Amino acid sequence: MPRRSRKKSTRKKNSLQTVFTRYMLIVAVFIFWIVAIGVRLVHLQVNQHSWLREKALEQRQYEHKTKTLRGTIFDRNERTLAMSIRVKSLYADPTKIEDIEDTAQKISEVLDINTKKVIKDLKNGKKKNRRFVWIARRLDEEKYKEVNRVLSEEDLKKYDMPKFAGLHWKKEQKRTYPYKNLAAHIIGFTNSEHLGRAGIEMSQEEVLKGEVVSLLRERDRLGRVYEETEVHREPPRDVVLTISNSIQYKTEEALAKAAKKSGSKSGKAIVLDPKTGEILAMANYPSFDPNEYRKLKPAMWKNRAIQDNYSPGSVFKLVTFGAALEEELIKPESDIDCGNGTITVSGHTFKDSHAVGTVSYSKAFAHSSNVGAIKTGMEVGKNRFYRYAREFGFGHKTGVKLPAEAGGILRHPKKWNGDSLASMSIGYEIGVTALQSATAFATIANDGVKIQPRIIKEIRKSDGQTVFTTKPKSERVVTEETARSLRKMMREVVTDGTAKRAQLKGYTSAGKTGTAWKYDAKLKAVNRNKYVSSFIGFAPADNPRVVIAVVMDEPQGALRNGGQVAAPVFREIAEQVLPELNVTPDGTLPDDFAVEEDELNDNENPDLIEEESTKKEDKKKEKDKVNKKEKVTKGRKTKPKEKPKESKNNKGKNGKSTVADRKKTGKKKTGARKNRET
Repeated sequence: MPRRSRKKSTRKKNSLQTVFTRYMLIVAVFIFWIVAIGVRLVHLQVNQHSWLREKALEQRQYEHKTKTLRGTIFDRNERTLAMSIRVKSLYADPTKIEDIEDTAQKISEVLDINTKKVIKDLKNGKKKNRRFVWIARRLDEEKYKEVNRVLSEEDLKKYDMPKFAGLHWKKEQKRTYPYKNLAAHIIGFTNSEHLGRAGIEMSQEEVLKGEVVSLLRERDRLGRVYEETEVHREPPRDVVLTISNSIQYKTEEALAKAAKKSGSKSGKAIVLDPKTGEILAMANYPSFDPNEYRKLKPAMWKNRAIQDNYSPGSVFKLVTFGAALEEELIKPESDIDCGNGTITVSGHTFKDSHAVGTVSYSKAFAHSSNVGAIKTGMEVGKNRFYRYAREFGFGHKTGVKLPAEAGGILRHPKKWNGDSLASMSIGYEIGVTALQSATAFATIANDGVKIQPRIIKEIRKSDGQTVFTTKPKSERVVTEETARSLRKMMREVVTDGTAKRAQLKGYTSAGKTGTAWKYDAKLKAVNRNKYVSSFIGFAPADNPRVVIAVVMDEPQGALRNGGQVAAPVFREIAEQVLPELNVTPDGTLPDDFAVEEDELNDNENPDLIEEESTKKEDKKKEKDKVNKKEKVTKGRKTKPKEKPKESKNNKGKNGKSTVADRKKTGKKKTGARKNRET
């Protein structure tokens, strides 16, 4: 009995120990598991807190970024020149598309696009595991609805449109220009990213650009948005320009018509208010449609009115005579001896196409005598001449709010050659822009006060509240008396000088013509076959309301001087603009006014400058030819050729006197009007 009790108690003890051991083992495992979990939780909560939070938010939240509509550009009369509209763009998630060929075929049919290209883009996207591939950009509302109707799978559970696997819409904006090529060089255009790339669109990018709007969206496990919070928003501004839509149109039409008629390579015209500096029109030919900018070469959108440097020719005599009048070196009624029409300075001979002899300074200016201008410029002196050229606005930018404006070329007197002052007195050895020239003439039109030209009238909020108004700088360049004298001299240019074609019906006008050779980069010299012809004037003559600058580049044919090509454009623009501005007529002109084509005797022919060495070489060659001819004919009797008999009064075949006949006899055609052109 005692032995059995011992065995039972030993067995019972071993069993309890086994249970206890197992229990403790389980407890140990649980403790280890809890500790491990605790350590892991501490690690996740402390060390990986930020990363896990971001991952959670990525699944639950996402930021949707859009741009507000870009600001609108208006003309001075509130006409919309550029605006942005909401559009939809279609894109695909190739990873969600099973049958690429079938999908591409359906897309191509509804959008009328290349099927092969769509297949290629989708396959490339799927291969590279891309989830975003553009299909079609900036579709209008009608096309958007059509795509949603045609590309629709009824059984597909999809939270957005279209109800088609792998296809989605993205909201975008489209920049549109309602008047197409009107004022295109001023307005400019934006690229596919809505960034300004020319004109006002570029210069006012910070004002016009649509600010990014960030929307924080909360979504459920199916991707449906149930909450949206706006994070940031700054509305863009609108820009109001000084140009008038109607005046711009009239200017562009007149310029284009004249450029085509004269065969000009290009042309530019500016209409400026001399009292305020406001640019009412700035035209370039040829123009372009900013809606189709992708099809154009960069040279097409170059604003030549402010970017092209050219030799102004006789237009620059405004500075020459203006400086002399201001310094009281000359008087309009005083006489100047222009001699036989030639003058030599530092070995270079400058000449007039016809000698004017001794005339008043007004006459010398009206008939654009180069000799008279050079003598006047030499009296002014190079330092004073340079100072006045700078003060009139040449050699530096005008500051108009347009991109890539050129500052012109005006070298310091220290860098001048011996004949530089003479050349610059007649508009050579200097580069100017059309806007600089218009500003200089506006200074005279505004009684000697130069007003900085401006293209922006004001900047305002979308609700119409003005936030900024441009205030141009002004400075006096010459006295009122000098300005009045110059206006009278320029009036004579139109009434009895080189710009008779600039006379207006019902209004008086004044101005100056210019014709100059172009510099040829290939020749590294002026090309005598290429011209820049210009006329810059204002009206009415005594109280100018508008200044109009017209510059024609490389006109072809017989009529290619400033008074022949540019002055008529001034006339056409002025006669339409002045009534629109409600300017009271102050002059008259017969309806049958016309300038005979064969009456044109142009003293502004750019064939002005000859080197003495060249002249001597030409004379030597001519002499050698004569000597050679004499040697051949020596010792041989030759019967002199009879001169052709001339009919009475030197009449041609049709019984009328020809231009050649009149030149031989020295007779001038009488009648309506004679035009001497510079």
